[in-house]
Amino acid sequence: MNLEQLVRKSVWNMKPYSSARDEFKGEASVFLDANENPLNDKYNRYPDPLQWKLKGKISGIKEVAPEKIFLGNGSDEPIDLVIRVFCEPRIDNIVAIDPTYGMYQVCADINDVEYRKVLLDDNFDLDANILLSKTDENTKLIFLCSPNNPTGNLLNRKQIEKILDTFKGIVVVDEAYIDFASEKTWISQLDKYPNLIVLQTFSKAWGLAAVRLGMAFASPEIIKLFNKVKYPYNVNILTQNFVYEELDKVEQRKEWIKTLLKGRDYLNNELPKLSFVEKIYPTDANFILVKVNDANGLYKQLADKGVIVRNRNAVSLCAGCLRITVGTDDENRTLIETLHQF
Repeated sequence: MNLEQLVRKSVWNMKPYSSARDEFKGEASVFLDANENPLNDKYNRYPDPLQWKLKGKISGIKEVAPEKIFLGNGSDEPIDLVIRVFCEPRIDNIVAIDPTYGMYQVCADINDVEYRKVLLDDNFDLDANILLSKTDENTKLIFLCSPNNPTGNLLNRKQIEKILDTFKGIVVVDEAYIDFASEKTWISQLDKYPNLIVLQTFSKAWGLAAVRLGMAFASPEIIKLFNKVKYPYNVNILTQNFVYEELDKVEQRKEWIKTLLKGRDYLNNELPKLSFVEKIYPTDANFILVKVNDANGLYKQLADKGVIVRNRNAVSLCAGCLRITVGTDDENRTLIETLHQF
């Protein structure tokens, strides 16, 4: 892969902003380099712009070198960055599966980059040949969400491998829900596929959606490009310190996953007993896509009872579908009890 040919020329040639904390690394007794207020200890100093301490701890858990890790404001920041780094507005294009996570297209639209949708099949899986046929010499990125949102299923691994082996641009595999799936992460394949970027998040299995920290894993060369373009202090010290401590909860996280998978089994067993449920789609995530006879009406009825699910009726291939997140045992029972009233 010739990375220079894929990156926007302006990005490749630009000189990145150099912050005070980039220029000096180490210990000192007097810091007079960053125009900080010295009178409010603890929060008055700028944080590490590259979050090395936190990355070191993540590295041990994910079994990947710190130099292959990018941390951002949720997964949405690296989604936006990969487009800004690789796609020339009004010239290049992106190919992605449909239906999938909506922020890929939102970020493409914001950056004025053409976004091409390729419908999944009736089983919500992809055909690599069909997807690749939608690419051309100006296609820089392919977005694949696996397990996919809103469908919940893992995409066929052999089809993803074919895309990685064939496509000459960047392939982004978004694994926000991988902790609930039976397959292993694609992180272990980074050395084999230099054009691969893997996204993960602390919002799902780690239960830290409010903290807003996402991860991108890629070759050190691609990570350097992200760091070149990102805002200098994109992850604040409160988030860095808090997540560093939360990473001690590895065993707790495993128990949370087991609990949520049991809850998923409960919903999979109970939902088919309802007369208006037409189909339960297979899921590898912490949510279930359910086809019902009147999605709009059922959504409103649930909302009137204070139970909120996601109406996906207007999404491609998801007509008549509601997306139901696995909740606590009490929340799952309340949902089922409420549905039995209709």
